[in-house]
Amino acid sequence: MILRRTGISPSKAPFRALLLNPRTLLPKLLKPLPIRKLRNRTLPKLLQARELEGRHVIYPHYCRCNFAEEYDKIQASKPVVWRYRGTDKMGVCALKHLRVDLQTLQGQTETDVLLTGSINGSLSFSEVGGVGQYFDDGTKWRADCVKNFVKGKTFEHDEMRKPVFRPNRAALLMPSRISCIRLGPKCSPQAENDGSVAGRVLFTTLGSETSGGSVYTLGLVEPLNLGPGILNTWSGLEEIASFRCTLWTAEYDYNRHRAVIGTSLGGASVDLETRMETWFLRCKSDVFAQQIINSGNVILCGLRNGAIVTADFREKRESLSDRLISHRIPYSSSIGGCKKEWFKLKGDIFPSHTIRMPSSISSLVSLQFDEQYFLASAMDGSIRLYDHRLLQRGAVQSYEGHVNSHTRIQLGVDPTERFVTSGGEDCKLRSWSLKSGELLFEEKFSDSIVSTMCYKTYSSCKAEEENQYKRDSSHGAWLGSHEGLFYMRWL
Repeated sequence: MILRRTGISPSKAPFRALLLNPRTLLPKLLKPLPIRKLRNRTLPKLLQARELEGRHVIYPHYCRCNFAEEYDKIQASKPVVWRYRGTDKMGVCALKHLRVDLQTLQGQTETDVLLTGSINGSLSFSEVGGVGQYFDDGTKWRADCVKNFVKGKTFEHDEMRKPVFRPNRAALLMPSRISCIRLGPKCSPQAENDGSVAGRVLFTTLGSETSGGSVYTLGLVEPLNLGPGILNTWSGLEEIASFRCTLWTAEYDYNRHRAVIGTSLGGASVDLETRMETWFLRCKSDVFAQQIINSGNVILCGLRNGAIVTADFREKRESLSDRLISHRIPYSSSIGGCKKEWFKLKGDIFPSHTIRMPSSISSLVSLQFDEQYFLASAMDGSIRLYDHRLLQRGAVQSYEGHVNSHTRIQLGVDPTERFVTSGGEDCKLRSWSLKSGELLFEEKFSDSIVSTMCYKTYSSCKAEEENQYKRDSSHGAWLGSHEGLFYMRWL
């Protein structure tokens, strides 16, 4: 029945290949399967089914499924969540986890740090797990377990989470809210997994009523010094460009070492060496979200009016390169009840690759294993998965249950690209199966919206650290909200 409904050939060979590959998506599956309820499946039942039926198990009333996929779903539905005491005044709105060389009075050591941006414009470094042993003074934030969904676990038996320590003078106050933090080439997740140290960080400020936003870089080639030599660290800070508009988001173009920004006036790129600015998109609708795809040749721009535009942001060599082509893009009748039939924009875009969502675009995320797939969320609560090659056929998958009306909330995708996570305006955190769209986790543990997150993808606990902290080699995510800092880990 499933094969007939989706139009997939009933031939056994391709269907078997689909089941055996847990990362295979369904580009032809334009109508998502009904959401299955995970609560009826438990690990003992799953193990029993595998013993009886082999690698591919069949649940009553469910379709055939892969044991590894089902096991991962059960694990993802039972995370452990910690809240860091005293971080409620941070107002975290941007967050990145880095592996860096740290310069201390005792010598040089490799450690984990958090780089956080706040709504008040504060940019700060915090050390993870060192308990302040390298510094004379600062603020230590200890973690309290607020949720543990593992069966049989109680708060008395929860393992202790490593504290976070921010040395004095490790924070810098910028002119306005930190709107975006992006890691440079040596700070990419691939480099982190290889144990490489950080090289360069790109970040932007939103702008204020009296001035626009700015683009900054912070060099981290030299060992990070958060002690008496903190001025050496902040000396690597450079203002690359300032604008007379709001800077909502940014991407790091690794191929050309440029910052690509989304603003209230459109999209622009800034060469980080020459500081030359080039506008590749002009429109009256704010660019809330961006995502570089297609090996760095084109970029997705998510607009306030709900449109997702595909633009070529490469610099043109022709003499008329500064002249942007005008386009008239038809409105969708469902976007905000807008009475206009079209809107104008200028740029080197692909009109046939323009799609529309019901409300303003909140977040865009491209998948690493196949960058033709990307996730998009809108401020009406819609979260959808698209294939860039099949945009006119609609979404490949949708994810139900998200709550949003007007907030820019960042989507999170785990390093294995099996799960999608997002906060909501009801202050709940939700996780879905990327492939099936199944809602795996839904819980409230914060009194404010979890609007930003970043993943930790490697084990950072060293042998010389205190024995009271368990070795953490599992996947985990740092979560940021106006209420403070959280950490969520899957077993």
